[in-house]
Amino acid sequence: MSTTVPERLAAAILGVEGLALLLVAGWEVVALAGGDTDDPVSSIALIVLTVLGAVAVIAFGVAVARGQSWGRSGGIVTQLLTLAVAIGAVTGPAPSVGFALLVSVPAVAGLVALFAAVRRAATRRASELSE
Repeated sequence: MSTTVPERLAAAILGVEGLALLLVAGWEVVALAGGDTDDPVSSIALIVLTVLGAVAVIAFGVAVARGQSWGRSGGIVTQLLTLAVAIGAVTGPAPSVGFALLVSVPAVAGLVALFAAVRRAATRRASELSE
């Protein structure tokens, strides 16, 4: 089964987001090694959770590229959670519009691509069932 353009685009966006999370984990490791943390145990837990999240997002990207529905579902949830982080960035005690835009623009693009991929997959499935 060949993938569609929206699936490839969504997979690429998810892959880049996963790599960005790995960069955040690297930044957390540098902060831990530099002593820039109050609680090393919490910092290690955060690093582990960030890496696990990155692996999950990359796995969603791979699944979307292979046309698997669980990847699209996980990717949509990831984009919605990312948008929640962006909203929190502008409504928190120290609003950061720049960070919110940096996070929300790829999330919206990912959502659009994933919704288009879902529609294409549904159309493809319907045509396969009618044959």
